[in-house]
Amino acid sequence: MNSNEQLQDITQTIILNASIQKVWEKVSTAEGIAAWFMPNDFEAKEGHEFHIQSPFGPSPCKVLEIDEPNRLSFAWDTDGWIVTFILKDLGDKTEFTLIHGGWKEADSKISKANEKSSVIRDRMSKGWVGIVNENLKKAVEG
Repeated sequence: MNSNEQLQDITQTIILNASIQKVWEKVSTAEGIAAWFMPNDFEAKEGHEFHIQSPFGPSPCKVLEIDEPNRLSFAWDTDGWIVTFILKDLGDKTEFTLIHGGWKEADSKISKANEKSSVIRDRMSKGWVGIVNENLKKAVEG
């Protein structure tokens, strides 16, 4: 891979045994998101500025899109990341997809973590697997 290449988005998809409305409540409210991801003061309003309490300290975020109950996206931190949640109604189940995009070139530094983008992306990609497949699943189905 060319070190100047744009890094691919992280995509994580799971089928949850819950209605789309139940999943939406867990991914579009501050309490819901805190139950499976990190503490935050999210509000489902386009333009709302909030913080996610990450291990590196509070990350400034901004809601970019709300399309209840199918899609929401927000800007995360200061490195150009965009996180999108896409929900698809499958009757008594819901397909949930998380996309973590906005990655820079592989060699560019992520300032807070002081690591290359490629290293952080790999670490976060693994992290999202557990967050979505275990934490979110438990929060929604448990």
